[in-house]
Amino acid sequence: MLTSPDSLKSRKELDAELGGAARAWLDEALAEAAHNAARAPAASGTPHPEASPYASPSWELRFAAAGRHCGQENADSVRSLLLVEARAPLSSVTRVYEQGTAAERRAVLLTLHLLDLGDTALPLIEDALRANDTRLVAAAVGPYAADHLDPHAWRHAVLKCLFTEVPVTAVAQLEGRARGDAELARMLSDFAAERTAAGRPVPEDLRTVLALTAPADEGGHPAGPTAAPAAPAPTEES
Repeated sequence: MLTSPDSLKSRKELDAELGGAARAWLDEALAEAAHNAARAPAASGTPHPEASPYASPSWELRFAAAGRHCGQENADSVRSLLLVEARAPLSSVTRVYEQGTAAERRAVLLTLHLLDLGDTALPLIEDALRANDTRLVAAAVGPYAADHLDPHAWRHAVLKCLFTEVPVTAVAQLEGRARGDAELARMLSDFAAERTAAGRPVPEDLRTVLALTAPADEGGHPAGPTAAPAAPAPTEES
């Protein structure tokens, strides 16, 4: 099952679901994250004078252990809360992503839009989009990618979803970014033509996105959808 940012649970929802031991662990973990945020230096990237430059904050260890203490079904939500509570800087976000499991990486990707990172975390999105893990691809095309990927990279992210059969409903701001995008329409039509020539079905999601690329008419309403290439007519040899 693919996780989206909208499916992340709030602290209140987690408290209602977790048992006593898990709630206590979460309380401690979030307190550690908040303490680390309060001690963070004003200058980003400057280590605290009492901290070793080689030591990871204790909340990062909690980040890795979230599934074990709060259940795998809650791990994404717990990890997201930790990142937000810690006001995680790029150095921490990058470290937990690069050193983490696929599940930990997914939680990072799902939370990027909630952190004050500007476009500095784009390398993490780009890394996830090179993966073949559909859970990472789906998490990578969320709100952060919608806000920060340039048009070329965003178009290829949409195509990546089609290649890997990630539902395009995972793509944040799809309608707004696709509307009137003639280059995306061309890329989709080429992809559909290649699939048709190879005797393979054209994904229904491709037709959905292709319809969204139609420019709005003068009244602001979408124009008629652009048709994807039809399957070739059978010949006598076929």
